[in-house]
Amino acid sequence: MVAPGLVPQRPGDRVKTDPRDARKLARLHAGGLLEPIHVPSPELEAARDLVRAREDARLDRMRDRHRLSKFCLRHGRLLPTSAWTVTRRKWLSEQRFEFTAQQLTFDTYLHTVDLVDRRIDALERAIRETAEQEPWRELVARLRCLRGVDTLTALAIVTEIGDFDRFRSAEEFMAFVGLVPSEHSSGERRSRGSITKVGNSHVRRMLVEAAWHARRRPKVGYELARRQRGQDALVVERAWRCQQRLYHRWQRMAGRGKPSQKIVVACARELAGFVWAIATNQPLRSA
Repeated sequence: MVAPGLVPQRPGDRVKTDPRDARKLARLHAGGLLEPIHVPSPELEAARDLVRAREDARLDRMRDRHRLSKFCLRHGRLLPTSAWTVTRRKWLSEQRFEFTAQQLTFDTYLHTVDLVDRRIDALERAIRETAEQEPWRELVARLRCLRGVDTLTALAIVTEIGDFDRFRSAEEFMAFVGLVPSEHSSGERRSRGSITKVGNSHVRRMLVEAAWHARRRPKVGYELARRQRGQDALVVERAWRCQQRLYHRWQRMAGRGKPSQKIVVACARELAGFVWAIATNQPLRSA
């Protein structure tokens, strides 16, 4: 299987027939100019659908909470606390409005938020159960040794990528998820821009979210130590080196005055290299 959108096409070629297409594809294949694509197994697609269902539910919750909070704001009700905690939920249950139409609208918005919360809880339980099954269990457990990567992120990366061995280097994996800078250079002039943002946007978002942990000093807390317990010493050592490398990268870029948004993307690119190394069991280089 090859990617149709990456088949070279001459601009002046206006004649398309099946025999012409067959001869063209044969010549391109002989020259190594066709880009093969990875075909996921039905089992992999099923696990991927589960993770993406949770992502859809997360977006629904964000919209439903936004509607509810703006409805309260329009009627002069400021929500307590800065997060959706038990305190805020208790405050919402105590709100009463003068008109029946307003109360019905508020109750509908609140009920919708409660429903999507329960849906996310059910999906997360299913994701944890899936991560404990074969063939995901071993790789998910190794990736969870990285700080900022727990079950949801690990399973999402594994199901979205599938076979990590199809990437010959960490740079290829970084380019696949769109975390490498764009470039338009000619001669001695080198011009680099923002990241390409090509490839799998789900994995890119997960890596960026996990990379925010790099702004804190390297350490192994209770939860991370629990996830690393029983894992291979090489994987644990690589995870520790990842923390150190990303933290130093963050500090260097912050010292040069770079904004945090650019720093976290650069750290996400480095994190992608460590994910690829763990997934493909790369030998540990000497420090």
